[in-house]
Amino acid sequence: MDKMGETAKWYVIHTYSGYENKVATNLEKIVENRKLELLIQGVRIPFETVVETSGEDKGKKKTKEVERKLFPSYVLVKMKMTDESWHVVRNIRGVTAFVGPGSRPVALTEEEIQKFEIDPVVAADIDFEAGDSVKIIDTALKGFIGVVESISSDKKTVKLKILMTGRETSIELDVQSVSAIKDN
Repeated sequence: MDKMGETAKWYVIHTYSGYENKVATNLEKIVENRKLELLIQGVRIPFETVVETSGEDKGKKKTKEVERKLFPSYVLVKMKMTDESWHVVRNIRGVTAFVGPGSRPVALTEEEIQKFEIDPVVAADIDFEAGDSVKIIDTALKGFIGVVESISSDKKTVKLKILMTGRETSIELDVQSVSAIKDN
């Protein structure tokens, strides 16, 4: 279960009713405080925006846009499944379990991710190549500079080498999370 080289996948965790936001916030704080950005890379609570119509005000119906949770009592976590990441997520107050048979979490499929627009990836125009320096513009590693090692064949992910805590570390990110550094 302890494979640091694997790519992060989306998993579903079940929470107590009404604890989704608390769980997501606490998980994000723990990831930041413990510097676990490479293991736990994203937290989402899927929602939809709906227009609600309420009573009348001076003869006109009042409408307002409201965000409604698609899956009450569930939070999505993008993570590399290791003993450490599993333990961190599983022990957050309000989390009851990972979704999967028995105690084995099951990652969402590509079809599920696309269907619910959890991690929308659009084929990007990539203006960098292997060997180029890029800046991380998204994720907890925002602001880091890295050197492109490789770009996936589907052009959705890029493998970078970054300097972190005095060591060179290889990471894999979505293409949209990095930007080419332009020469002036």
